[in-house]
Amino acid sequence: MNVKITTLIENKEDENNILINEHGLSLYIEIDEMKILFDTGQSGDFIKNAEKLKINLNKLNYVMLSHGHYDHSGGLRKLVDNTDNSFKLIVGKGFFNEKYKLVDGENYKFNGNNFDKEFIVENNIPIKYITQDLFNVTEDILIFSNFERNTEFEILNTKFYIKHNEEYIADDFSDEIVLVVKHKKGLVVILGCSHVGVINILKTIIKRTGMPIYCIVGGSHLIEADELRLKGTIEFLKENNISMLRLSHCTGENATKELENEFGNKFVYNNTGNSIFVSVK
Repeated sequence: MNVKITTLIENKEDENNILINEHGLSLYIEIDEMKILFDTGQSGDFIKNAEKLKINLNKLNYVMLSHGHYDHSGGLRKLVDNTDNSFKLIVGKGFFNEKYKLVDGENYKFNGNNFDKEFIVENNIPIKYITQDLFNVTEDILIFSNFERNTEFEILNTKFYIKHNEEYIADDFSDEIVLVVKHKKGLVVILGCSHVGVINILKTIIKRTGMPIYCIVGGSHLIEADELRLKGTIEFLKENNISMLRLSHCTGENATKELENEFGNKFVYNNTGNSIFVSVK
């Protein structure tokens, strides 16, 4: 099995400064003949980048949205408007909850999707809601949900809320899903934002599969990590001897510097336009 992951859009610009970057994430994943789009950024500009990179988004088998925040789902409308919509959509349970962020300590700002269930129905897009702990797309392509939360230093951010019956309740991110590919070298783990804690996610995946992790790609939400959390995260990654760290988006500058210092060439910031190869060789 060969795996190639191309970052269609991300916070940081590409090396040649010819692509569009934005606060968000969208990954184009090729697993042999399977074509998967994991998240869609916030604006839909990932489509322009795909065109420049000569990636055909009409050939998608699946679109997977890691959670219902605008910077991961916001580009879906433009994808639907600009492709033949031959894909199947996969989201977590609770994906369509109304999500908000508390700003200035008192104001709630809408932080969720720019489409609803009706939009999916109107455009005849098949949709799968992940409710189980582990869902097999194929024998080697897995989606995880319902993560165990037993890492003491990983605490949910208290700025995120769901609006329900005109009340704001803390968002527990039960909609968060993670894509995992079984590879000869180990598991390739593809993250959206890791709101439930990147170590909680990795521990759960290892426990459920009994397999080692080879590569991690995506957002780790270490942007607000204190010294204790960052140290604990680095210790876990070292203890599990993870060979490829390709984190970005919500990882943050401080965590990025620490990861670079601790892991050397094992860590590469996965900016816009970057490609990751995990081959059988």
